[in-house]
Amino acid sequence: MHFSEHERVAVFVDGANLYAATKALGFDIDYKRLLEAFRGRGHLVRALYYTAVPEDQEYSSIRPLVDWLDYNGFTIVTKPAKEVSEASGRRKLRGDMDVELSVDAMRLAASLDHIVLISGDGDFRYLVEALQQMGKRVSVVSSLHTQPPMVADELRRQADQFIDLYDLRPSIGRKDAPARASPARS
Repeated sequence: MHFSEHERVAVFVDGANLYAATKALGFDIDYKRLLEAFRGRGHLVRALYYTAVPEDQEYSSIRPLVDWLDYNGFTIVTKPAKEVSEASGRRKLRGDMDVELSVDAMRLAASLDHIVLISGDGDFRYLVEALQQMGKRVSVVSSLHTQPPMVADELRRQADQFIDLYDLRPSIGRKDAPARASPARS
């Protein structure tokens, strides 16, 4: 990873996208280690985590994670997940956080030198381009090691630097988690 120790850095985590990528890669994130990985690369100004949270359910598996992250150095941005019906009749929770993440990145950009976007969502390509036009460096963290790749090609190409989650696994993976099968490389 190419960072300057004098850079003011913020990390923007697309929670649903990160979860899907690490699940496909077969490991769990240790969020303390994730923060340390970026603290050691520059001056970490802020780490933000974006996720939709089911509001009408008595228990949600995401709630303990959100609470833990909130108490351990992350700024949490949530909104209620909406339940939608698919064509097959199956009900699914949805909660796109792209607008919230983009607005916050633009709002904080003036006080940053380097933005780290942990997402592979191609919808963020335009945000990355806008941040670069403001003179900011942008690193995208996702994975090419999944089948299909979790990072959109246009987002990866737009970034100043692409960092593969697969390569970060030794420094940000949970040490106490049981090993799962790793994905086949193409």
